[in-house]
Amino acid sequence: MDFLNFCAAHGILLDHYPPVGVWKRYPTQDKPRKRNGAVKFMGDHGFVQNHAIDVEVSVWKSDGNNIDSEKFVKLARKADDDRLLMQKDAANKAAGMLKQSGYGRHPYLKAKGFEEEEGNIYVLDGLHYLLIPMRVEGRLVGCQVIDEAGGKKFLFGQRTSNAEFCFDNKGLHILCEGYATALSIRHVLKSYKRRYNIHVCFSAGNLKKVASTLESGFVVADNDESGTGEKVAKEIGWPYWMSDVVGEDFNDTHLRVGLFRAGQSLIKAMGTSVSLLR
Repeated sequence: MDFLNFCAAHGILLDHYPPVGVWKRYPTQDKPRKRNGAVKFMGDHGFVQNHAIDVEVSVWKSDGNNIDSEKFVKLARKADDDRLLMQKDAANKAAGMLKQSGYGRHPYLKAKGFEEEEGNIYVLDGLHYLLIPMRVEGRLVGCQVIDEAGGKKFLFGQRTSNAEFCFDNKGLHILCEGYATALSIRHVLKSYKRRYNIHVCFSAGNLKKVASTLESGFVVADNDESGTGEKVAKEIGWPYWMSDVVGEDFNDTHLRVGLFRAGQSLIKAMGTSVSLLR
């Protein structure tokens, strides 16, 4: 199977070979209006991941014999050097944006049921962006940028692997994908007077990576149409909560049924995980 067919098998839409040695993003069959497909072509091998459905990167290897391996080794090294430089630039940009931001309310937070919640607000050309700092082992690596309509993106070139945002109240490790979900979880646990350490992981694949650094905890999974959220939760092996409505995360459930009913469901799923912290 050649590289383009390998990409197609993973639902990634591209009709030409990408540039050698760099990660490129492409649309996918399940989300053609977004660029959820990531590929890195190295000539004799390549890497492919559809972020909507693939938890891990898949590796493609060529069957050809006429490969200039030395050339591709050099390209791979240069690509790694370029990646590290972009990550450094993104971290510096995030630090600058956070320094220039103020603290206030945001339309995204209001839409998610938290009108009084405040966050880091960065203003550019009259538009207000909510910044969610992302850290690896306490070190700032970038941020998630959320616009007034709820659109989300990361800074170009930033590191996302193992990056997280934490609400740390010295309690149970709770992993989730999104910031709004974390706010709903925090509100529930505060009302039940429970301690928590909520890790916002930003993607299903990253949930697993963050979990691997912790001994135990609880997962609040998204009920994706692809089934990725539940698949990852099961692979992590911890107790987990997931909505019974396809397409919902915990914040969606909170908005649909109210925080009291959503909270009852969450606390019940946590069971002994929470009772140990009373």
